[in-house]
Amino acid sequence: MSLIPALGRVTSRFTRGGRMKRWRASSSIIYRQYSDITEEQDLVVIGSGPGGYVAAIKAAQMGMKVVCIEKNPTLGGTCLNVGCIPSKALLNNSHYYHLAHSDDFKNRGIDIGDLKLNLPKMMEQKSSAVKALTGGIAHLFKSNGVIRLDGHGKITGRNEVAVLEPGTHKVKEVVKTKNIMIATGSEVTPFPGIEVDEKTVVSSTGALSLEKVPEHMVLIGAGVIGLELGSVWQRLGAKVTAVEFLGHIGGLGIDMEMAKTFQRILTKQGIKFMLNTKVMSANKSGSDITVSLESAKDPSKKEELTCDTLLVCIGRRPYTQNLGLEDIGIQLDERGRIPVNERFASVVPNVYAIGDCIQGPMLAHKAEDEGIICVEGINGGPVHIDYNCVPSVIYTHPEVAWVGKTEEQLKEEGIKYKIGKFPFAANSRAKTNADTDGLVKMLSDAATDRILGAHIVGAGAGELINEAALAMEYGASCEDVARVCHAHPTVSEAFREANMAAYIGKAINFG
Repeated sequence: MSLIPALGRVTSRFTRGGRMKRWRASSSIIYRQYSDITEEQDLVVIGSGPGGYVAAIKAAQMGMKVVCIEKNPTLGGTCLNVGCIPSKALLNNSHYYHLAHSDDFKNRGIDIGDLKLNLPKMMEQKSSAVKALTGGIAHLFKSNGVIRLDGHGKITGRNEVAVLEPGTHKVKEVVKTKNIMIATGSEVTPFPGIEVDEKTVVSSTGALSLEKVPEHMVLIGAGVIGLELGSVWQRLGAKVTAVEFLGHIGGLGIDMEMAKTFQRILTKQGIKFMLNTKVMSANKSGSDITVSLESAKDPSKKEELTCDTLLVCIGRRPYTQNLGLEDIGIQLDERGRIPVNERFASVVPNVYAIGDCIQGPMLAHKAEDEGIICVEGINGGPVHIDYNCVPSVIYTHPEVAWVGKTEEQLKEEGIKYKIGKFPFAANSRAKTNADTDGLVKMLSDAATDRILGAHIVGAGAGELINEAALAMEYGASCEDVARVCHAHPTVSEAFREANMAAYIGKAINFG
């Protein structure tokens, strides 16, 4: 890309009704360091995570004048910088290492000699992916005419947002706007009494950048984040113990049958689980960390674990502090979230909120959809999202994915249902891949056959679940899916066969 045309485009966008003070160019990405924006904007988005940056681009594509304020040096929020993206790079590469280091390659007829882990190189590949994707957002902002402002966004009036110097309360500039969208996401939930240093006592952020493979890693929490990052370091050679207060792994929303299947597979891989167990405290002494435990069912049963790395992963909480919400009459709920209506508007009609800082699952793709739909609504379009059709994925190996209702939810709601299951051990492609752990489980309405839920444990489950989400969005029945021709041999045939089992009672290739 030519630097001069890019500069010309950005200048024309930034100087409407204002003047430019200073530019800075880095790695062919040009952005304004200071500016006076005197023209009223149509939308100011606070936060550039998946929800915020997507909303900003969509708004610009619809002809709105848009400013996006981001407090961190790079765009993309938690997801791209210290969440979804770097963790998937490590999950993918650690899986390759595990295949080579274990007997898996040998059983496939691939003999390897001197195999070594180059952890710095693995971290470098992770960082390269992050840099490319965050830089890609900066490019998309330029090409769509979104103005980026660096700093902490704080609402100082119903039509006014101040940009503060990061870490201070000094106002850099103030932007007038017709609408405000809060897309500030979430932050790691701290564990009372345990101080995170991101070296040996780490959050998910520190766990993505450890300088060496731990001898023994203890996870406080066996939800999505703990299981993904625990899997990474277990594959690379660490002993991993997961301590979970609940009686199952996988966090909230997972089907209990799938949670048990998942736990059996991860246990076989080498992860140890301590369920129904509370962490009471953690104390460091030299290089050792002593974790004190107590049974959640019987407080008299106590135990201690010693490890060299402790990963605190008990969830995330909305990032809604110091946004100026109270000053304009917005009160947070009991969990620190911003209450919104069906159009994502707060009690202040022109102030909207999306993503992790409102009710609902903390998922990047949920935030993206909300951002797009909210912007369309601001421009007079219809606003609708079916949260029952938002999928969830745990990106371990095998992956776990689900969408819709669990069997437990259907029982609780008194809905009569049918079940169809199909194991990957009976799927031809999974057999040829020598990767047969897991199954597909379908839940459908007993009277109408409409799909109510889909649950998958298996390689590539995160890809397969999107067929289920599409089917549910269009109100499909299990018979509808079963009658769609699926390519052979593919793992997706297991999904078809599970639907067949649900609608007619029998699959073709199993039973």
